[in-house]
Amino acid sequence: MPFKRLIPALAFLTVLLVQTVAFAVTPASGRNGMVASSEPLASQAGVEILKAGGNAVDAAVAVGFALAVTFPRAGNLGGGGFMLIRRASGEAIVVDYREQAPAASTRGMYQDAKGNVIPHASTMGARAAAVPGTVMGLAMAEQKYGKLGLARVMAPAIRLARNGFTVRDSFAQSIRSEGVLLQKFEGSRHIFLHNGKPYEPGSVFRQPDLARTLSAIAKRGPQAFCTGARARAIVATMQKYHGLITRDDLEHYQAKLRAPLLGHFRGFDILTAPPPSAGGTMLIEMMNVLEPLDLGTEHSYSSIHLIAETMRRAYADRATYLGDPDFAAVPVAGLTSPRYAAKLRDEILAVPPNAPVQAGEPQVYESGATTHFSVVDAEGNAVANTYTLNGWFGCGVTVEGAGFLLNNEMDDFTSKPGAPNLFGLVQGEANAIAPRKRPLSSMTPTIILRDGKVRLVLGSPGGSTITNTVLQVLLDVLVYKMDVLQAVASPRFHDQWSPDLLTFERDGFSSDTIERLEKAGYPVSFRDSMGDCEAIEIDPQSGWQLGASDPRADGKAVGY
Repeated sequence: MPFKRLIPALAFLTVLLVQTVAFAVTPASGRNGMVASSEPLASQAGVEILKAGGNAVDAAVAVGFALAVTFPRAGNLGGGGFMLIRRASGEAIVVDYREQAPAASTRGMYQDAKGNVIPHASTMGARAAAVPGTVMGLAMAEQKYGKLGLARVMAPAIRLARNGFTVRDSFAQSIRSEGVLLQKFEGSRHIFLHNGKPYEPGSVFRQPDLARTLSAIAKRGPQAFCTGARARAIVATMQKYHGLITRDDLEHYQAKLRAPLLGHFRGFDILTAPPPSAGGTMLIEMMNVLEPLDLGTEHSYSSIHLIAETMRRAYADRATYLGDPDFAAVPVAGLTSPRYAAKLRDEILAVPPNAPVQAGEPQVYESGATTHFSVVDAEGNAVANTYTLNGWFGCGVTVEGAGFLLNNEMDDFTSKPGAPNLFGLVQGEANAIAPRKRPLSSMTPTIILRDGKVRLVLGSPGGSTITNTVLQVLLDVLVYKMDVLQAVASPRFHDQWSPDLLTFERDGFSSDTIERLEKAGYPVSFRDSMGDCEAIEIDPQSGWQLGASDPRADGKAVGY
């Protein structure tokens, strides 16, 4: 073997050895409840609530508020997301608390006089912020489906904000990486920089302003966020930094209950989020295409080829058809139709690898820094929740006096048709900016059922890679029969149609397979990692709850 081929081969063998050792580690286990999240203190907050008699929704709301304290680069009060709830009774619902555009938003607000997109206008500063929905969404979930009430489930988050917690290396690194952004805004400098410098690992991080905000919400409910002192603080911060959110925007925001999408794959049922999440629609579209195919050996040429071509077609459809269903006609039934999938599958099998792809015609088949956490309880209730600020630390602006960051979710709209957003996604007319419209999202909280029982709960952050991360973890469990930790740890790849790149995690794929894909015509790129999947599997025979927190990050699955 030539020397230049020997080095990749040795590297691949090293990766296989590391994976073998990782796979020898068993998932976290429990019988009475399990929480998997991106931050250990937040996972422990969820288990505290389960032990106090709470159900999965109580625990999920506790985790959501705790992450706003301990994981501020993505956990939030100033963002939004989707909570998928599957109750033991069989009822399933999605709480859509996605952010929405301020009433003063305009279609071309991020373009200059010549129609060019203004760099950073939709990602940095208060003008990039959409109206946040997290507080309203978590409060709605607790009120309708929880048992303990806001005051009890928010107690861990309030305690963590008031008393502080020990800074870990990952926390310190996240602040260092975004120090330039945080330095621009007074409230962010005040909280996240200590004497002008990031907090060091081992120091104690306290947030008294945030503790007061959380305490007010715990006592008065979501009205404490959208009216009164906190609303005045948001509006004052908007005025200081030329943002658009008004008191009227805050008062008129409402979380919405939506029916989840339902798909099927090889005897399993798939519950996932509907629009304005694009992720659930795309996931079912891709699972439909792949269902009857022989995918061969995981990470083989044939497997990667078939999955990548399926990804390309789903992302082309995303760019053309998906948006807020309250503002645009979204052909969900067509996109998730098995007959449409059969057409795409026939096309994949007939054309050369990496042949040009355009959006299909699903109408004839009618009849988007983020974090995820998964929770199950002893009664059979399950929650998959993904929420976000969009970029790390959102737009960089902290609401002064209230202690929480605001999102830069306006970038998830179409700033200009054909112009890529923060994650390189090309967006279509269906996702154009409009007042009080919700931007398209890639978030894909998902629950898998078999014979009416929860088998798997999962989701991931990762911007445009979210849906493909969820897809691959599902395939690893359902097709390749991995346990949940093996599936979560397995190497990933990603193709989003535009830009035209097949992207691999740097470690874990055979150099021979990569070379064959390149010779077939795929432009190949590499990155260090994709996603941070937080998943729970329930063993159907024993009833054990098995939790896996992605080894790419430093979260934790905790059960009891």
